[in-house]
Amino acid sequence: MTHLADPVIQLNPTPNPTPSPTPSPTPDPRLTQVDELVLLVTQDQKRYLLRLREGRKFHCHLGLIEHAELIGQSLGTTVFTQLGHAVLILDPSLSDLMTHIKRGTQIIYPKDAAYLVHRLSLRAGSRVIEAGTGSGGLTTALAWAVAPTGTIYTYETRPEIYNLARNNLERVGLLSHVKMHQKSIEDGFEQSGVDALFLDVREPWHFLPAVQMALRPGGYFASLLPTTNQVSDLLFGLEAVGFSDIAVEEILLRAYKPVPDRLRPDDNMVGHTGFLIFARHIIDPVDPSRWLSRDRKRYAARTQAAATIRKEEERRVEERAAGGLKYPPMNLPD
Repeated sequence: MTHLADPVIQLNPTPNPTPSPTPSPTPDPRLTQVDELVLLVTQDQKRYLLRLREGRKFHCHLGLIEHAELIGQSLGTTVFTQLGHAVLILDPSLSDLMTHIKRGTQIIYPKDAAYLVHRLSLRAGSRVIEAGTGSGGLTTALAWAVAPTGTIYTYETRPEIYNLARNNLERVGLLSHVKMHQKSIEDGFEQSGVDALFLDVREPWHFLPAVQMALRPGGYFASLLPTTNQVSDLLFGLEAVGFSDIAVEEILLRAYKPVPDRLRPDDNMVGHTGFLIFARHIIDPVDPSRWLSRDRKRYAARTQAAATIRKEEERRVEERAAGGLKYPPMNLPD
């Protein structure tokens, strides 16, 4: 009878050597060109947005670089100032474009803008109305999302802010996707059948009938408000005109320090910056209230029950005062 040898168990087996993968060919780098918008990042994490021009110089606290030295460089390349400090050349992200615009008003934070693009379901080809252009921060994000075939229709009444936003959009190369209107929305919007509409105004509930006229059936509505009183007024307005899928949300962003040996939250947190209100335009001429949220229906039922109980208790008080029967107390339903 043949006996098989017991297997040898290695507590710390030596792994089989893995052959080095064959390096894939590096694609040809994209070189920077004249009139291109680039981002320069210094070693101390300062970020600068500039458009490359022949014969110009870039100055910062670490020295200067001729634009000619930046033109024709590969994105992701490190260059040096005349003082020997390293500077990284990158293509700017959407967040860079938004945060580096010239401001005449408070801009919507990138965290809120990104979530708005998501909740409004924007894509290439979408048609969107924005009321309250401001400095053009959100307009930049909206235009970025709907390009190259979509259009943003934005309204601003103040001429100096209108011109500032126009210059900002032209600087970042997105003006061709935006139709700007320097006018009030008191008389409504010039467009109809749009996919989404965002109001950045103090009292958005006054314009909800015009919003309904401009949105396609099923279209998306959103607004950003700083106070709970304004949010409540807008919610009442949305219910009154028959919107559905109503939601109120806020975005809190916490960054972490990218230190693998000691991972911990950053000292500063981008907390509450505003309340985001969302809704959908529907057509239900019979009973649009049937599409309200479960929480809203439950609260309405509880309020109605409380009113009924209060009325009954008042009747019983009067009956007892007249020498009638005594009743046990009535409680609200759970």
